[in-house]
This record gives sequence, structure tokens and C-alpha cells, in this order.
Amino acid sequence: MRGIQEANGADEVNKAGKVSKTDGVDEAGKVSKTDEADEAGIEELRMQLDQLDDEIVKLFERRIETGSRIGECKIRNGMKIFDRQGERDKLADVTGKASTEFNRKGIHELFSQLMAMDRKIQYRQLVEAGALGRLPFIGVDTLDAQNARIVFPGTEGAFSQAAMQCYFGEKCNSFYVRTFRDAMESIEEGAADYAVLPIENSTAGAVDEMYDLLVEFENYIVGETIIPITHTLSGVPGTKLSDIERVYSKGVALMQASRFLNAHSEWQQISVANTAIAAKKIMEEQDKSQAAVCSAQAAKIHGLEVLEGNINDDPGNSTRFIVVTNQKIFLKDAKKISICFEVPHESGSLYQLLSHFIYNDLNMTRIESRPVEGRNWEYRFFVDFDGNLAEPAVKNAIRGLRQESRSLRILGNY
Repeated sequence: MRGIQEANGADEVNKAGKVSKTDGVDEAGKVSKTDEADEAGIEELRMQLDQLDDEIVKLFERRIETGSRIGECKIRNGMKIFDRQGERDKLADVTGKASTEFNRKGIHELFSQLMAMDRKIQYRQLVEAGALGRLPFIGVDTLDAQNARIVFPGTEGAFSQAAMQCYFGEKCNSFYVRTFRDAMESIEEGAADYAVLPIENSTAGAVDEMYDLLVEFENYIVGETIIPITHTLSGVPGTKLSDIERVYSKGVALMQASRFLNAHSEWQQISVANTAIAAKKIMEEQDKSQAAVCSAQAAKIHGLEVLEGNINDDPGNSTRFIVVTNQKIFLKDAKKISICFEVPHESGSLYQLLSHFIYNDLNMTRIESRPVEGRNWEYRFFVDFDGNLAEPAVKNAIRGLRQESRSLRILGNY
């Protein structure tokens, strides 16, 4: 009961063993001696913590110095920096020395971080020793747009065509194919030098199919452009809204105009491969019961009348397009890098990998995840970060990511 009394200031215990609460303040409003003793005790404990923290800092620096010396030995003898099994054995040893489950988890987290710091220092030592970590990408001053053949998905009037013309100019040598996959195959097979493809929309988010295709094909991102996306409802000339029964467009475009379309719940919404393909279909079939959600340019090209302009839910709607090639090249003034990797299916593994960006002072701008085919509940991560493949900090980060992930692919520098 003495402990209870101390914890509650002037708490009292009655004959039945129950605690009755008093406020620890006498009639004159003065703080009880018990409270004063507690405050003094806390201050003493804080001083002890400060002393312990000072010792920990000294031990930390000694440990880092020792890890650095181990790194020098590894580099001289051509040994691997990262020994996954060795670190697992070390963690098992130190956590086994802790007295409680809570402490075991804390020790595991602490030593995981300490060993990760050792590795990052040793990766830097590799660079200092002359191991520059050359990557299989060639820096170029410009893309040869004048002599290039460029492919885009859809048909005349597609937003991908508008993005292509924005990046390469209106007079570029181009052709179209039906799908994203067809475009990726065209550059892989050499029928085209570059493809222009959507990867992210400001309203709908990531284009999941493109992320999967970037993994499947050995193609690389060398540029990007962002264009505004403005949808119209267009139909055969003379069509009235009351005539319409079916509306065609790409699924994501229907979603981006959902408020307008849902106000006409009697219309059937039908998804097709591309907004411009929808416009072409309406033109070819000349059926006033059908309309397309497409750009004003697509409507003009295919001879349709704009029935309602700017039907976007978001007036600031825009899409980011990437320029893809089958060559391992990057512009020398490129400022963004895209990579993808898989992580071990272990607690903290993603955090450990992302820490390479922190320790190399690299700004991560985007992260997406996609399921790994054939492995339920396992994911592949896609990361964009600021940097250039020629920079030492980028090489250090990629070296660490490559050694510590299950797999790493550089998708491009642009």
C-alpha cells in the first residue's frame, strides 16, 4: 500500500483496503512533501538518463569506427559488404540476451539499424577506393527526335498523340497501335524508336497496366511530359442529348467525367481501348443513340459534333506521359530516376531499403506497389526519386538497394 500512497500523493487507505483519493494539496494550497519528493526523484532519474545517453553516444561512435575498419578489410580482400545470413545470426544472438519480449523487439530494431549504418558507410568506402559502380546506361546530350520513328496507343486524336506532339513536335514521324502492349512491343522489336504512354493521371492515379508492362519488357524511360486532359461529350452532327442511349470511352475517362454521366443515369456507359477509338467508332457507325467521351481534337478529326464541352469532374485534370525506348540511355541533364524492386517478406525490410535514400540525401517523390505475379500477398515497389545516374550519391543508393533487395531494376533516368 505504501507504493500506492507514494504514487498518488496524499492517497489514503481505509480499513477495507480501498484507496481514497485526496488531491495532495493542503488547505493553504501548498504542494505535499510527497509530490516534492517525486519531482526530485524524477529529476535525479533524468540526470541518470543523460549520463547513460552520453555513454551511448560514445559507444555508438566507437562502434561505427570499428565497422568502418571492418569495411576497409572487406574492400581490400574483395569481400561482399552485405552478409544477410551473418546479420541474421548476429540479431539472433543479441536479441537472445534481452530479458523481456519488449526489450527483445527493441534490441532487434536497434541492431538492425546499427548494421544498416555500417553497410552504408562501407558502400561509401567502396567509392573512395575507386569502385565507382558504373551502371550499364549511356549518357546522351539529346534524343534523336529528327530521325526517330515514334509510336503512340489509340488512333488519330488520342491524348497520347497530343503528348507525343508536345514532346517531339507536331511534325514528328509517328504511327499508332491499338494498345499499350502493342506500343511496348513495337519499340522492343525495333519497329519504333520511342513510344509515348500514359503512366499517371491527377484524378485517377497510377496507370497500373503501365507499371506491369515496364517490368515485363526490357524498355526504359527517357523522358516525360504532362498535358491537361479536357473531356467532351461528342456525337454524330445533329445529335441531341435526348437521343443518346450509350456512351463509349476508355474506362478511366468515363470515371473522370462520372458526375456529368451519372446525371444521365439512363445512359449505358461502355468501356473501349481509347478515347479516340471511341470517337472513331461513333463516326463510322453514324448512330445518334451513341456518343463518345473524347477530346475536342478527336471529335474534330473524326467529324463529330461537341455536344457538351469540358465535362471533367476536375477542371485541373492532367496526365503524365512517359517516353520509352529499348536503348539503355539517359539524358545527361536528367533529374528524375525510376526504379522497381522486391523486398524480402520480413518485418522492416521496406523501411531498411528506403533508408538508402535518406542516408544519401536523395528526395523520393513517389512510391507505388503492385502485386508480384504468382506470389500471393507479395508486392513489387516502384519508386521515383530526384537524381542523375552519374551522381555518386545515386550510385551509392543503387548499390545498396541492389545488394539488399530481392531484385532491382532501373526503369530509367529522365
